[in-house]
Amino acid sequence: MARAKFSTSPGALNAIFREAIPLFAQSGFDGVSMRHIAKAVGVSIATLYYHFPDKQTLYLRCIEEAFANKAQGLSEILAIPGTPEQQLQQFIYRFTCLMASDTHFRRLLQRELLDGDETRLRVLAKEVFQTQFQGITELAKTLAPNCDAHLMAISMVGLVLFHLETTPIRQFLPGGRAEHNESELIAKHVTQLLLKGILQCGND
Repeated sequence: MARAKFSTSPGALNAIFREAIPLFAQSGFDGVSMRHIAKAVGVSIATLYYHFPDKQTLYLRCIEEAFANKAQGLSEILAIPGTPEQQLQQFIYRFTCLMASDTHFRRLLQRELLDGDETRLRVLAKEVFQTQFQGITELAKTLAPNCDAHLMAISMVGLVLFHLETTPIRQFLPGGRAEHNESELIAKHVTQLLLKGILQCGND
């Protein structure tokens, strides 16, 4: 593909993201070079730098792009009218389905948490996750006014993610069953745990 044609094509960024996201998910930030990505996309490295000034900018944009459809879906769910309990149930189900369907994004997130690069984590927290996390925190405040809203929001997200992250090993643990990998079952279980915890928190 010619450089000029690629640079002006509306699909140029999508072509880059389509190749770069799985590469970063598989090998992490340090394991992928700009030259490697350019080769996978089928463009010169100069063309890649035409769109992104450095690898970190591309990497952060890849995570943002991978999260984009989830961000929209979560915002829509959090805006649906209903009781706080109904909103929690809808949010957990939607979040579980979205995360279960995208192993690349989950791996990107896991790698960032393991790498612990403070600069990238600060940017991701502020530029990518902040809006949706604020929405989750507001729901937590409504559900459990007596609880720490930040911790409650982390628990809402963390319980779902941990169930998905442990999928490879759960089948070998006592009591593991195939249906434990179903999004609907995971969401129902997590919702029940959270609601019971909220009731207990309100009594403390």
